[in-house]
Amino acid sequence: MGITSIRLSDDIDKPLESLATKLDRSKNYLINQAIKEFLARQSLEESRWGDTLKAIESIQSGHALDEADVNAWLNSWGTGERKATPK
Repeated sequence: MGITSIRLSDDIDKPLESLATKLDRSKNYLINQAIKEFLARQSLEESRWGDTLKAIESIQSGHALDEADVNAWLNSWGTGERKATPK
C-alpha cells in the first residue's frame, strides 16, 4: 500500500471530517473511496471515447446503416413480426 500526503483546504477538510464522523468512517477511507470512484469514471470515459473514435472511423469508411431501416426495425419490436436486425 502506498502512502501519499495531501493538503486539504478548509472547504474540503471540514465537510470531510463531518461526513467521516456521520458515517463512522475515517477520512482516509472516504478519500480512498472517492479516488476509486473517480478512477472508475475516468476509465469508463476513456472506454466510451475509444468507442466513439471507432464509430467515427466506421462512418468515415462507409459502414453506416440507413436511418429508415433502423427505424423500421425498432418499430417492429413488440409487434409479433419483428424485423431482422439491419446490416
